[in-house]
Amino acid sequence: MKNIICLLLGFSLFGFSQETKPYKTEEIAINKLIDGTLLLPNTSSKPNLAIIIAGSGPTDRDGNQNFLISNTLKKLATNLSNNGIATFRYDKRIVKQIRKGNVDKNISFDDFIMDAVSVIDYFKKTKQYHKIYIIGHSQGSLVGLLAAKDKADGFISLAGAGQTIDAVLYEQVEKTAPMFSKDTKRVLSILKEGKTTTDYPPALTSLFSIDIQPFMSNWMKYDPQEEIKKLKMPILIINGTKDLQVSEAEAELLKNAVPDATLVVIDKMNHVLVPIEGGDLENSKSYNEAYRKLSPELIKSITRFIN
Repeated sequence: MKNIICLLLGFSLFGFSQETKPYKTEEIAINKLIDGTLLLPNTSSKPNLAIIIAGSGPTDRDGNQNFLISNTLKKLATNLSNNGIATFRYDKRIVKQIRKGNVDKNISFDDFIMDAVSVIDYFKKTKQYHKIYIIGHSQGSLVGLLAAKDKADGFISLAGAGQTIDAVLYEQVEKTAPMFSKDTKRVLSILKEGKTTTDYPPALTSLFSIDIQPFMSNWMKYDPQEEIKKLKMPILIINGTKDLQVSEAEAELLKNAVPDATLVVIDKMNHVLVPIEGGDLENSKSYNEAYRKLSPELIKSITRFIN
């Protein structure tokens, strides 16, 4: 009898010791291609909703891809929902296709825009949210600003490029492998015309594989500086000083295109939105270190902007 009482008491104490989350979690299928997670704050009033759009590659709702686990977008969502903001993050369509072993080789950049629009439309129809904001990370910044036009109440760019993707790629090659600059410029000019080519150095295969050239052509037709001018809504642009992929200069280009936008440059924050005290080695390793906490200034800046 004594053991039973102790056992019940133990369960009781265990139950009371659990921290109650300030939000509810719901898994939602937007359509046959897009699944995601909604975090809904426990509040009697209509919350604001932030829709989080992932960057390039087969990135899932948590911000992870392949064997790189950072949980960047999951941490962003939970931090914002802890601050009373509803969040929805979703797997890119290619994630579901990979899991089912049925990858669409004809996927286009426009498909990502269409997916983001579908998500916005889904939540607008519910009429359960005070305002809807779009948060686009990296490639998701361009996807988000294109989808947000005439639909969202505000837009937030996290580590988003300010130049067309061909300009970004050329700049990266010129900086890291200048011996391939001429070939890169030639291939990009072909892709810009909507054509394809197999005439490129093997060293550039990861950039210009024939399978991804149509996708690249579609992507490079959008100029972030021109597209962001079309948004008639509050805009927040955020970048970190230790971002290895997207420099502060890219954020400044976006800011120059829309002078009324708010620009926040966060000291020591990198591309996966965590503070980095050391050099490039620590920076690179952080892409696969999910235990790291996001920059507190990032969460404060977004929360302040939305609320």
